[in-house]
Amino acid sequence: MPRVWGREVSNDGAIPSDPPPPARTTAERWLGGDAGRSDALCRLRAECRRVLEQNWREGVAGGTRFAYTCPSPDRYPWQWYWDSCFTAVAWRRFDPSRSRAELETLLRAARPDGFLGHTLFWEPLEGARTLFYNRLRPGDLMTASIQPPLLPWAWRIAVGDPRREPALVRHHEWLEANRDLDGSGLLWIVQPDESGLDASPKFDGVWGRRAHGLPGFPLLVRRNRRLGFDARRVLAAGGPVVCEVLTNVLYGLSQLALGRPSLTPTLIERLYDERRGLFRDLVLPPVERQPPVTWAALAPLALPDLPDAIGRRLIDEHLLDPERFWLAFPPPSVSQDEAAFSVNDTFLGLRRYWRGPTWVNAGWLLWLGLTRLGYVQANELATRLAAAVLDAGLREYYDPRTGAGMGAHDFAWSALVLELAQPDECARRSYL
Repeated sequence: MPRVWGREVSNDGAIPSDPPPPARTTAERWLGGDAGRSDALCRLRAECRRVLEQNWREGVAGGTRFAYTCPSPDRYPWQWYWDSCFTAVAWRRFDPSRSRAELETLLRAARPDGFLGHTLFWEPLEGARTLFYNRLRPGDLMTASIQPPLLPWAWRIAVGDPRREPALVRHHEWLEANRDLDGSGLLWIVQPDESGLDASPKFDGVWGRRAHGLPGFPLLVRRNRRLGFDARRVLAAGGPVVCEVLTNVLYGLSQLALGRPSLTPTLIERLYDERRGLFRDLVLPPVERQPPVTWAALAPLALPDLPDAIGRRLIDEHLLDPERFWLAFPPPSVSQDEAAFSVNDTFLGLRRYWRGPTWVNAGWLLWLGLTRLGYVQANELATRLAAAVLDAGLREYYDPRTGAGMGAHDFAWSALVLELAQPDECARRSYL
């Protein structure tokens, strides 16, 4: 039998006998226990609304009207593709018209062929950051690289039926034509930030000294700029290109939202390691070095049609292991037992993200799997993340051992904590 927290469980996931819970966990003390949950939820909603309203931006740039939520006023003034998708989901709880405006602003910037970039620069991009952002030419409105394509799924959650929006259909047609390199239906990325996971240590063996957050990263940007960020040209030039798990999970959710055939069977066939009970990336050319296990290996839990047996292995053997992912404030972005795990988020003065701390969007996606499969730990995950937010505010990420806030302040997508704390019934089927 597999084990959860040192206890045997049956093959159907039932736990024969639960030990009595501790008198009060740290998270429960912070939330005030059962009697204080209503007040805690009110405070949590107020904090989320404050940050979303504070970070809201409207205006006109280059003759185009925009309305979006900047991720954080001090560090991230522009519009990021997946940040806007996450904040649109959060906005629907307060002002659904802003959810629509946020996502329509993304579509307004799309090229006629459906391409939609990683970052939109409604305010000028200047200084040293021009070395790190993936534009083809100075002055371009948006980058020429992508982010995980969850826009149709976010539209389905926050706005309505994405199939009625031709621009969303064109967006996915561009992805299919330009990033499905082998006809499998899965997408490939040309540099680590296209996954949204930037400096995750799982990319260290792929990009080496040119990995994100290292001094050589601008060289990778310059090379890919010369190749037009064209995945086929990058592969022909020697790569590397990566068929990355999280990117394809979010793409798969969007495909389902568009009423298209599920990619889940292909994800399992191509990316699931049955021996280890984890998902892993494909890399071309292949890399011999075994990458560390990160939360992305568990991300298919967000898929509503992931077979229960696979989902339970991801949860029982990995997510709920207190030595790996089930820390005080889960899930850490890297398994705690990996040598690459670290809560130090800088190197030579450069930010290195996703190497240990907990992010709320990751917690939400894994919570979807716990909820769908009926695990009581879904409530515990909600309690712990809500406690971190109530104590530290909406931060970019959190120390998984202490809950201390880290990174940018007033970080908008951390308002996704409301999806866990005040769950929508549709979450049991990933809102689809």
